[in-house]
Amino acid sequence: MDASAYRMVVWTEQDYVTAAADADRLVTEWLTDSRGYTVAALRDGRNEIGRHVTLDRDSGSGRQGAHTRWRLRENPPPHRGTWQSTLIIRNDTADPGRTWLQLDVEHRPDSPEIPQLRAAKPALADALLDTLDAHSGLAEIRARASVIHVSDVPEVIEELVDQERRLPIVVASVPYGSDADRWLERVVDRAFTQLVGRAVLYVLTREAQPAFNKALEHHPVFGGGIRTYMPGVDPAWPADGQRHPVMSRATVEADPVRAASVLTALPRNQAARTPLPQPLARLHAQRPLPPATEHGDELARLKADHESLIQLLDEAAEAEAARYKQVRELQHDLADANWLAEEFYAERRAAQAQVRALQARLQQAGAYAAAFAPVEDDESLPGSFTELHARLGQFGALRFTGDAKVLIGLDDRSKPNWVNVCWEALQALEDFATESAAGRAKGDFRAWCQDLPLGCHPFPAGKVMMKESDTVWRNLAWRKERMLPVPAEVDPSGSVYMEAHLRVGGGSTISPRLHFYDDTAGTGLVYIGHIGPHLTNTRTS
Repeated sequence: MDASAYRMVVWTEQDYVTAAADADRLVTEWLTDSRGYTVAALRDGRNEIGRHVTLDRDSGSGRQGAHTRWRLRENPPPHRGTWQSTLIIRNDTADPGRTWLQLDVEHRPDSPEIPQLRAAKPALADALLDTLDAHSGLAEIRARASVIHVSDVPEVIEELVDQERRLPIVVASVPYGSDADRWLERVVDRAFTQLVGRAVLYVLTREAQPAFNKALEHHPVFGGGIRTYMPGVDPAWPADGQRHPVMSRATVEADPVRAASVLTALPRNQAARTPLPQPLARLHAQRPLPPATEHGDELARLKADHESLIQLLDEAAEAEAARYKQVRELQHDLADANWLAEEFYAERRAAQAQVRALQARLQQAGAYAAAFAPVEDDESLPGSFTELHARLGQFGALRFTGDAKVLIGLDDRSKPNWVNVCWEALQALEDFATESAAGRAKGDFRAWCQDLPLGCHPFPAGKVMMKESDTVWRNLAWRKERMLPVPAEVDPSGSVYMEAHLRVGGGSTISPRLHFYDDTAGTGLVYIGHIGPHLTNTRTS
């Protein structure tokens, strides 16, 4: 599933019959009240509930378990794609005592030229969570954030380290001097609005913060900050804290709507990448039945059946295209994972060799304690490209002139470590730009990375390309892509040819790049004209 979709996967201890009956009622209310359709009763098969709107319902039971499934397809004019919402209630004899619930909302464009739109959280998700006692591992999933008091801290810590937890846990802290209820209503509820069903939501009271942060000394949250705890928290490992990003109070208060977008990026990608649990994964695909024709003569009935079958064939072709796209993306993901593994291994070996050499030098100098002292890293990493964009103002010697939508759009297709690599690149560029403007840097950025001064942020020189090929320069369309914005004081035309670029990721169709222009000899700044998918060259299709 693409990361632009909405997905909620939870389970309840309610029996299947009760959960399915509740879901049937909630779907009917949602279609009537929220969507404005006229729905009297739902039956298995195809239900035509509006113009260009169908609802397919199927149910069944057998030796492996039982299921009920609803699929709403909305394709109103102008026809630019179909919005498809699917709800599944499922129990499995191999997983007794639990009834699984899956809710998906996705946009399916009519053609490859139409961009896939991002799905918002449906009102049905709130209704389901308010009615069903839903869980992810030990944690309860609710439609609104729960408050953590001092007595709740041990239970929440157990949820954080629970190995069965699929969903992130997002914890907001109450700042000192603020009214907790007002803070929850004015800031937290707005920041959490798109996280419902995608994460476990908590608000940590001021009284509970000391106990919570003592138990998670390497993963604290306080002062109005919000922290996203991904599955697999290791409280005893200091480096694990980098996996769980923190958003500051200033960022949340400045723009809660934007904060909501930032906070949703990581859980949205987590939901898209996490495999479905077995009870849902092995459920057969839906095979919609055409509606029965009850009135009219034989010719009218045949025409109606023909139209229904044509519609089903179109849907089958759409589903096949979606599966083909998914297979291609999985193949690219595998190639990307292999590429990352090789790169990580090479960088790890190089870093270990450097550490051993430095430790040996310190021992020879008699500084035994310093050679093996633990290193503290207080720099918090952004958890998404949306957050990275929001924090670009931290870099005084860099100016981003590119398309913010392209940068933030990477969140929908981001792979592990891309955000971190991009942030490390920005840190290294900031050090270079500062020193270069002061006349203390020798050569270009690649030379800087190859002979890094003491105390500066490193970036692998192998990922730095200062030139494009002659083929790119000679191709007018490709060269035009690299004519990127700069202020008039840099170039009166408002753009320059930015051929220097950094490899942020590789092995996939996206393979993001960061293109920059060094003007430290003029304005004293480095301009970043593009952070996004690889621009067209001989290797792109």
